[in-house]
Amino acid sequence: MTTQIVRIALALVTAFVLVTGHAHAQVRLDITRGRVEPMPIAVTTFASTTDQGKQIGRDVASVISADLERSGLFRPLDPRGFMQELTSLDVQPRFPDWRALAAQALVQGVIEPQPNGQIRIAFRLWDVFGGQQMVGQAFVTQPDNWRRVSHIIADAVYTAITGESGYFDTRVVYIAESGPPDKRIKRLAIMDQDGANHRYLTDGANLVLTPRFSPTSQEITYLSYFRNVPRVYLFNIDTGRQEVLGDFPGMTYAPRFSPDGNKVIFSMAAGGNSEIYEMDLRTRRANKLTDHPAIDTSPSFSPKADQLAFNSDRGGSQQIYTMNADGSNVQRISFGQGKYGTPVWSPRGDLIAFTRMNQGNFYIGVMRPDGSGERLLAEGFLVEAPTWSPNGRVLMYFAQGQTRADGSGGRVRLYSIDLTGYNQRELVTPQDASDPAWSPLISEQGN
Repeated sequence: MTTQIVRIALALVTAFVLVTGHAHAQVRLDITRGRVEPMPIAVTTFASTTDQGKQIGRDVASVISADLERSGLFRPLDPRGFMQELTSLDVQPRFPDWRALAAQALVQGVIEPQPNGQIRIAFRLWDVFGGQQMVGQAFVTQPDNWRRVSHIIADAVYTAITGESGYFDTRVVYIAESGPPDKRIKRLAIMDQDGANHRYLTDGANLVLTPRFSPTSQEITYLSYFRNVPRVYLFNIDTGRQEVLGDFPGMTYAPRFSPDGNKVIFSMAAGGNSEIYEMDLRTRRANKLTDHPAIDTSPSFSPKADQLAFNSDRGGSQQIYTMNADGSNVQRISFGQGKYGTPVWSPRGDLIAFTRMNQGNFYIGVMRPDGSGERLLAEGFLVEAPTWSPNGRVLMYFAQGQTRADGSGGRVRLYSIDLTGYNQRELVTPQDASDPAWSPLISEQGN
């Protein structure tokens, strides 16, 4: 069973003047220098003249505030302390009142009904100390799309202040787990990056594993056992269309997409030995990239598709290696204590995330593509399967607790953490959750 997810259409109808210069620089956050003190920001209720609009206005402000706060870079101020009610975008804020609250930035907006039943959601972001508008936009959409617009606005605020792309208008697919350990039911599930709009995509009749998002569309691959044989599916989340990529005996992880979405790369055991293959999705032809008696698995493309990261035990223990896209120039890059696995290249190309296992502990970490600059960000009894936000600033992974003697504990949960290693957040799900995969920005794909 699958659930079709409705394609959301948004019309960007206005782009207000973007003001740059000294005033803009006053509220710029440099997120490349390690831990950052959260910026105080005021997000006002979006004003409206209708009861429906007023409720949507409260909800929009709440989602924007939650997105920004969860990033760890912003500290939304308590609305109960606001000294000015902003009812129109035509009225400029009284900046001294907002400075008195120590707000460095201010978000105001309006919700306006349209004759065709749609609504217009407009906002402005202000530099409070400079007294200048930084960015403003307006969207016309259906009333029930207000949450999606809220994420897009949060992304615009994030980008204007940090200079980097946001990641709030995204979704996460994962494996929802339930039932006893010996009869575990694993279903494919999806939700917004903040946990909203949760739904199941499969019914649990067949075991599913390791979903992977395409970087160019709202399409995923995932692995499912059909009559005890691993089968890979391609699934379009927006249309609900599903097709079989093929049966792959010996496969344990779903393929990962190439950056252009036209190829997938995967590992498969043939003749008792696991090797790495590349498949063109247009021709369905597979090309073998490694030929080594060791176990080669978990491949991941670099953003330029000119290199691959993978893990192999060809050096005696499981470590991370890189190679050219044609399989040449294999280089080991991990040299710390313990074993390394599940390498995933950052969308920015500057880092490779990984899982490290050492003396009974698991870690989520990052290193540069040449193996230098290794940093461990998260630790636990079992932490695994890192996946990158589309801007390459946040990682999501799953963590499993240790089972106690009475059988309790052992819950599996999703967490996110930024590259500072400080801003760790649980992403609440209805059931146990593993194997997350983060989507690209929906708004960049015309959805």
